[in-house]
Amino acid sequence: MALYLIGNGPQQTTASFAAVTTGTSIKTMLQVKPSATIVAKIKAWGFSIDGFVAALPAKIELIETDVAATVTASVAADITKLDGNALMGGDPTTNLIQVGTTSTGYTSTSEGSITAVRNLDGPRFWPPNQEFNMWFPLGQEPIIQINKFARIRVLFGTAVNMYCWMVLEL
Repeated sequence: MALYLIGNGPQQTTASFAAVTTGTSIKTMLQVKPSATIVAKIKAWGFSIDGFVAALPAKIELIETDVAATVTASVAADITKLDGNALMGGDPTTNLIQVGTTSTGYTSTSEGSITAVRNLDGPRFWPPNQEFNMWFPLGQEPIIQINKFARIRVLFGTAVNMYCWMVLEL
C-alpha cells in the first residue's frame, strides 16, 4: 500500500499553493475518486481557512456519494507521493486515482443531483479563521468505495479562502 496527498488546487511550483475561495453556497472543495477496481482508505484529512473571527462558523463535511460534482480536474503532478511505495509506484493516475472533471479534482462549479450520502467523518461547524487536521486511528479509517466519490464539501456565510486535503492509502 502507498500513501498519497491530494489538495484542492494545482501543485505549487514557483508560487505558493493557491488558496481557493469558498463562495457562499454549498461547494465541493475537493473530490476524490479511486480507480474502478480498488477502494481507497482515507488516512487523514484537513483544512485551513483565512476568514476572520467575527464571521459565522462554516459547515464542513467529509462525505461519500455516487454522484460527481463538476470540478477542475487534478493531474498526476497535483498528487504528492508521500512514501517509498508511492515513489516506486509510478503515475497514480494510471490505475489508482481517476482524474477528470467528473472524477478527482477541486473547486466545483456544479454539485450534481445528490440523493444520498455516507458520512466519512462527522460534519462540523468550524470557525472561519482556524485549521483542522484529522488523522484517523489505525483500523478506523473510512474507505471510498469503488465507483464512489469522497468530497470535502463546505458552506460559508461569507466567502473566504481555503486549503483542504486528504491523505489516501491505495
